Amino acid sequence: MDKKKLIGVDLGGTTIKFAILTTKGDIQQRWSVDTNILDEGSHIIPDIIDSINHHLDLFEMSADQFAGIGMGSPGTVDRKAGTVIGAFNLNWKTLQQAKREIEKGTGIAFAIDNDANVAALGERWKGAGENDANVAFVTLGTGVGGGIIADGHLLHGVAGSAGEIGHITIDPNGYLCNCGKKGCLETVASATGVVRVARDMAEEYAGTSSLKQKLDDGEEISSKIVFDLAKANDPLALMVVDKVSRYLGLALGNVANTLNPSYIVIGGGVSAAGKFLLDRVQKYFNLYTFPQVRDTSVLKLAELGNEAGVIGAASLASQFVK
Repeated sequence: MDKKKLIGVDLGGTTIKFAILTTKGDIQQRWSVDTNILDEGSHIIPDIIDSINHHLDLFEMSADQFAGIGMGSPGTVDRKAGTVIGAFNLNWKTLQQAKREIEKGTGIAFAIDNDANVAALGERWKGAGENDANVAFVTLGTGVGGGIIADGHLLHGVAGSAGEIGHITIDPNGYLCNCGKKGCLETVASATGVVRVARDMAEEYAGTSSLKQKLDDGEEISSKIVFDLAKANDPLALMVVDKVSRYLGLALGNVANTLNPSYIVIGGGVSAAGKFLLDRVQKYFNLYTFPQVRDTSVLKLAELGNEAGVIGAASLASQFVK
């Protein structure tokens, strides 16, 4: 019933984003609130309930006008039970009964999934994935996350760990990852990973470089600074970007060789480097894929930005549309 609305919730460590959408994925209202992680995150779910109910009152709407609420959350999500545990950036150390409490507090059906999966659903539905049945999504942020839609189905795996593109091994002798193994893509292609690569390469670099000068002077640098300097033809920055692009091309080439999706969508803060990054990753992607995959799996930049999470969350809720 197309007259029913959907609510998408994108739960992050700093802000909680909300949107009211049509069943076709068009955003009609958006708002956000700060994430209150005090007292072991005990305020977060009540704040979500209060914010939804407040805005329904504000817009003179009622629960029966909504098919469902969908939410993307960090941490380990049990989709069936609707619970979350281990979301450390939310200060959630104990099991959170998200589905039970939000359904009780709002009177609206609720669905939940991992935040990277949800962003993948958003980009697939209304973004660069063009609503195709086969889309892989990688997000390059503080870490590297991902989500995979294959033949129209979001993959979860036995332990819910399908699509963890950030933990593809790109260098068996590489940096130690927070997961406990060495050489994960996340250690070199995340925002912090790019800086780590830059620091290490600067130690061995003997030429003239603004990037090396900044690092030698003890200045704080970011992945954005590295890419901006590379765009200005700084020789060391170009070498760093080339190395990061090679690792990304290798990992995404492996994803493509395994799954052959129509699109591999690159999002997250690092992807703000845009075509400058994409072109360099494409070069290595072409090197590491075999011809049938190279000719059919397309690398694209994400298109939805901060809206991917709420749109993807709403697509979770669309299952409740009768």
